[in-house]
Amino acid sequence: MAASCSFRTIVRAPPPPRGLAGARRSVRCCSSAAPAGASTSKLVLEVKERLEREHPGLPTGRSGRDDDEMILWFLKDRKFAVDEAVSKLAKAIKWRQDFRLSELSEESVKGLYQTGKAYVHDSFDINGRPVLVVVAAKHFPSKQDPLENEKLCAFLVEKALRKLPMGTDNILGIFDLRGFGVENGDLQFLKFLIFQIDVFYYYYPKRLGEVLFVDAPFVFQPMWQLVKPLLKQYASLVRFCDAETVRKEYFTEETVPPDFRR
Repeated sequence: MAASCSFRTIVRAPPPPRGLAGARRSVRCCSSAAPAGASTSKLVLEVKERLEREHPGLPTGRSGRDDDEMILWFLKDRKFAVDEAVSKLAKAIKWRQDFRLSELSEESVKGLYQTGKAYVHDSFDINGRPVLVVVAAKHFPSKQDPLENEKLCAFLVEKALRKLPMGTDNILGIFDLRGFGVENGDLQFLKFLIFQIDVFYYYYPKRLGEVLFVDAPFVFQPMWQLVKPLLKQYASLVRFCDAETVRKEYFTEETVPPDFRR
């Protein structure tokens, strides 16, 4: 759903692959199981050795080529196909390196962050998921730098994933489309939507649990028709709903995001 933002010809995922593995150190469960006759630890080691041998220039450490948790998550995403996991991981780690993700901070993105166009909500939803909110009516492409929007989005995705509690693997994204008009819905906003999908598909696989498009106006429909085919399996995660549904089905009175309080 850092959102957050508009996006230029973004630092996009090099086609094939979408992920930034969660920032917790403990390995979270996943329904995927390693193939018969292979242990997950051996497969993790195999991927790690392949990355070291084939991509020695990639960084090590947290979210690097020797990060066991990140490797295991991508193996599960690729159903333990080592070749596919190596390829997708290499692209994800390279993107992090090129985008200088480790250098992003609240201070470095504060210009756009202070507009309130996107934020990570302080509370979880009723399912215990971190919540990333994008306020589309605060997106003004003529006044906001596309690259800075990308940085804000990446920073907020990272921030949301750092909030993942034990036993929770994904986040909730909310696009607040109330007040969305023609001045907000330009090519840059379309690129922003595509950027977000690319980020989650290529670099944070299975980290986006659901996306709410709230009170979408008529002017948003043509844009949705353009974006929907690009979402592939992620289209099934999208739900169009109204603000009342957000309040009643996803939060309690105490935890509802400030933009949705009565």
